Amino acid sequence: MATLKNPFLSIIIPAYNEAARLPGTLEQVNAFLASQPFTSEIIVVENGSTDGTFEIALGLQKRIANLKVMHEHTPGKGWAVRQGMLAAKGEYRFICDADLSMPIEEVMGFLPPILQNAPIAIASREMPGAVRYAEPEYRHLIGRAFNTLVRLMVLPGLQDTQCGFKCFRADTAEKIFPLLTIRGWTFDVEALFIARKLGYGIIEVPVPWYFKPQSRVKVLRDSLQMGVDLLKIRWNAMKGKYLGAG
Repeated sequence: MATLKNPFLSIIIPAYNEAARLPGTLEQVNAFLASQPFTSEIIVVENGSTDGTFEIALGLQKRIANLKVMHEHTPGKGWAVRQGMLAAKGEYRFICDADLSMPIEEVMGFLPPILQNAPIAIASREMPGAVRYAEPEYRHLIGRAFNTLVRLMVLPGLQDTQCGFKCFRADTAEKIFPLLTIRGWTFDVEALFIARKLGYGIIEVPVPWYFKPQSRVKVLRDSLQMGVDLLKIRWNAMKGKYLGAG
């Protein structure tokens, strides 16, 4: 895995209380990148952990040359991703959940030459060709209900906005992420809403996805907050908070 000032690919991993999973995830990501011909970097953004995630990530820098570790005091996955995307140097910047519920090898389907110069490509568990493994039916139903609200309120046409694997071309990331206001789980809906205001196309890429029971999402609490966040996105748009887009 070669390194350059401006690598081809940056992989951004938000990490909250991921001490148990992070070492294995980073070893897999590093091994995958080391086998590729392009240059790359890995950015772990830890914020609010109480289990030593930050210290463990720092320790892994001794074995993973292209690993950068960031610590943020502001909590929330959205904030962690925002900071990581803006610190990244890659021509393509890929958000990757620490649980690797999508195998890291699938990242190739988001990049040239397979996908040519897409401004934004998002993993989809709903597009033809996608497969879900071991997901409880109730989780799927709740996810579909939320996506219905997303399509009705802010992002018509997109079938899966919440899968935690998304790729942004550098120029799009640098315009979209400074405008984010949501620091929690719904940040990606806001990012995609801003992207559409900027006129960027969004491609959904079908992926295999494996349910991990250690998910950080608390279904009832987080679903309610995510519903509130959709209203916030609509309100922000009405108040002109996204007029800086572009």
